[in-house]
Amino acid sequence: MAYTDDAVKAKLSSLNETQESIVSVSQWIMFHRRHADRTCAIWLERMRETTVNKRLTLIYLANEVVQQSKARRKDDFLVAFSPVIAEATATAYKGATNDVQDKIRRTVEVWSQRRIFDKPIQEAVEARITELDKSRSGKKGGLLGGSLFSSGPGSAAPAELQPLVPLQLALSKATATSTPATSTASTEFEKLTDPEKPAPTPPVYAARLSALLKSLSRVESAVAESIKTRQDLLEGLDQLLATNRAALEDEKTQLSQLQERREAMEKRKREVEDAIMRGVSTAETPSPATDGEAISYVNGRSTSSVEPERPKMEELTPPPTETLTPTDTPGVGNKEPMQDPQPLHHPTTTAFPSQQQHSPSHPTSTNPLPSFLPQDPRHAAHFSSNSGSGAPAKKRKLDVEFEGFGAGEDAMDGLDEDVAELLRAESGGAV
Repeated sequence: MAYTDDAVKAKLSSLNETQESIVSVSQWIMFHRRHADRTCAIWLERMRETTVNKRLTLIYLANEVVQQSKARRKDDFLVAFSPVIAEATATAYKGATNDVQDKIRRTVEVWSQRRIFDKPIQEAVEARITELDKSRSGKKGGLLGGSLFSSGPGSAAPAELQPLVPLQLALSKATATSTPATSTASTEFEKLTDPEKPAPTPPVYAARLSALLKSLSRVESAVAESIKTRQDLLEGLDQLLATNRAALEDEKTQLSQLQERREAMEKRKREVEDAIMRGVSTAETPSPATDGEAISYVNGRSTSSVEPERPKMEELTPPPTETLTPTDTPGVGNKEPMQDPQPLHHPTTTAFPSQQQHSPSHPTSTNPLPSFLPQDPRHAAHFSSNSGSGAPAKKRKLDVEFEGFGAGEDAMDGLDEDVAELLRAESGGAV
């Protein structure tokens, strides 16, 4: 079938959602790639006139054509679809059901992932769909500006870049309009000014020149708009750059201060650790303090203080005699020294006070110890010393306390006869 406008319209009318139909029509269109501009114009016109359900099929057809052209490295349809793809996608997206809109979003996402169109064209498509999402009452913020065409669900532009977003979107839209128009106008200009081609008839030549002037005028306006938008974007970027430069200087100053503080703290930490280690070493191997100073360690820190004087110890002297013998005891002076107590005697050899009450005083005895005590020189000296000094005082005390005890009675009364006889024999018959 020869290429005509009616043939293109017939192919588009017979298109359905099946894969066979889409592939068949796309192959016919790509075969006539020399008429890519005209085909895209008819396709956009059909997109505007057809029903909502039919528009998704036309999007699928354009997707098949541009992807095949990209794979075969034929840029005819990529250049032809670039000026109209944003408007056509917005037309198909507007008024469609949620299911159809999701499918269109998925198609646009595939274009972004595979980089089918140039970045400005892709951004223009996404911007148009984002504007439609924002205008709908049921959605706020839109999916295309956030999670659909971004690296993650939370990749929305930060607050610092929000003023630049509208400027970038406007620039993308202006570039998407001016770039293909400039390419088309340049091609027409080269055709009309090529000296190797024969000149057409004057009427035809005049008509072509008029069409070229209109095309150049449109391109000039589009480029001027693009320049104005880009200048606004650059001003915003300059402000953002100045703000970041000032913040950069502040951060450098803060970094320098933090480094100095960190080094100071590391030095202090080493000093404290060294002090702790010195304290542990000194505690393990103590050294004598000098100049009367004593070194102590509290919580790992050494503190020096003057060693206090040692307290004076009282000499170990025996208590005075008055503490043992009352001063009112008869025959005992206040200044008489305390004597060692009498050694204990065997119970069977102890004499009763009645035997000694008639002997007021006894001279110092130098006789040996009695027979019932062990004959040890040390015991003899002790016995002799006690008998010579302390015995009279104690004797007098006993005489006073036991005065009248056993008077006129037999001391051996009530004892066994053998025991009494033995005691009389040892005491020399005094009892």
